[in-house]
Amino acid sequence: MTAGRPTSDTIRAALQPHGLFLRGLVNFAEGEASPILPGGGRAASVALIGNIGSSIWPHFRAWQDEAPDRDGGDPLDAWSKAVITPIAAAWGAAAYFPSDPPWQPFQQWAMRAEGLRASPLGILIHPRFGLWHGYRGALGFDHPLEADVEPVGPHPCDTCRDRPCLRPCPAVAVTGAGFDVAACRGHLRTEAGREGCMTGGCLARNACPVGEGYRYCDDQLRFHMAALGL
Repeated sequence: MTAGRPTSDTIRAALQPHGLFLRGLVNFAEGEASPILPGGGRAASVALIGNIGSSIWPHFRAWQDEAPDRDGGDPLDAWSKAVITPIAAAWGAAAYFPSDPPWQPFQQWAMRAEGLRASPLGILIHPRFGLWHGYRGALGFDHPLEADVEPVGPHPCDTCRDRPCLRPCPAVAVTGAGFDVAACRGHLRTEAGREGCMTGGCLARNACPVGEGYRYCDDQLRFHMAALGL
């Protein structure tokens, strides 16, 4: 990979060996608020990078096995930076991460790029991947990108009659009004929470029928639940 203006295809090719995907592109209008580039100017575009299902998991675990506790922080965030930062540097782009201040509006970018909206769990739901996807970072460029990532379709929750995600949460943390993080974490610290959601994944998330084939592997589910329960 060499410096220059990337295309959607070259971005996808750079991400593919790591189990990452180009999740969306956002081009900013002149004068619109956008993230700051390392040189001090404003980004003209961002390319959203993320996982689909457990696509990143074998790559992350292999990296972690080679150098566990590399920086003492969240290992998945550290892996994301280790992979995405060199890709950004090769194109002279900026690298942005959900874990780093100044906090970037990743959810707003995703809603704009893919037309996604939040589920009752607060997670953006995808018509194909359901709740089993995420955003690990973004690349910021000083020029527009060819926006070939189209909005994905209607919001699945709008046509979901049974709302199965609203019933199984033992902490009643998932309701039509939104997701109660404090109630969820309180339950996860109990014996029932440790034996239930902490082991097999969030019961409400597992109950959603959208994208069942992309459900995270058990190891990944336990990792994310442990992080939520901190």
